[in-house]
Amino acid sequence: MLLSFYKYEGTGNDFIIVDNRTKKIELTKQQVHKLCERHFNIGADGLMLMNASTNYDFEMQYYNADGNEGSMCGNGGRCMIQFAFDMGLHKREYNFIACDGEHIATIEDNWINLKMKDVSDIKTYDISDSILDTGSPHYVKSVSNIWNYDVVREGKEIRYSSHFKTNGINVNFVEADEEGDITVRTYERGVEDETLSCGTGVTASALVFAHNEKGFNHVNVKTPGGNLAIEFDRTGERSFTNIWLCGPAICAFKGSVEI
Repeated sequence: MLLSFYKYEGTGNDFIIVDNRTKKIELTKQQVHKLCERHFNIGADGLMLMNASTNYDFEMQYYNADGNEGSMCGNGGRCMIQFAFDMGLHKREYNFIACDGEHIATIEDNWINLKMKDVSDIKTYDISDSILDTGSPHYVKSVSNIWNYDVVREGKEIRYSSHFKTNGINVNFVEADEEGDITVRTYERGVEDETLSCGTGVTASALVFAHNEKGFNHVNVKTPGGNLAIEFDRTGERSFTNIWLCGPAICAFKGSVEI
């Protein structure tokens, strides 16, 4: 079968996207993994199908690079909105469904604002680290000298530790500056490596490093792949609503491959 695909990236987090609104595409775990293999195939951090939906603009179905169906991907969601726009679906506001529920998004000049799910709890782990779910489970750890930090080694150690080994967890290393902006580097489960950016990861990190005890927060985030922003309302010590992941998404190329 000849598969038509599009390659998108959001701050270096790259995805294969397939328009499956006709519901004719079915991919196996092995096929997804092969397509996402770098050097040997298209290469990507994940693969997404845009499926038709009766009640929404579309359904986003996400697969990790290892071929397993994954949890919510924030940067993937932003890329899907840009893809929808590029495919001719022009709207002021998009409504789509993903594995973690409904999402709303807006787009202007390749800058996509994606509403994430509310977060009602942040758990403390190992004295000073944090665990929370922003559509995917995340571990957030404060570090210094982040650009020289061994993210792969330290991230793998946490991800495969006895507490997290069964279901896995994404691990974010964060450094804050005097202005309150943060730099985030992420080790992603399913990719099993550092990615240039992780949307749900920077969202989790921004919530942990919120400026204001209550009320509106805007956190600028730097990642190896580019800059993002997170906006949200903090309603309590561990509760957050109106969470928006904001940043660019770009079509890199399109093509076809025999599978």
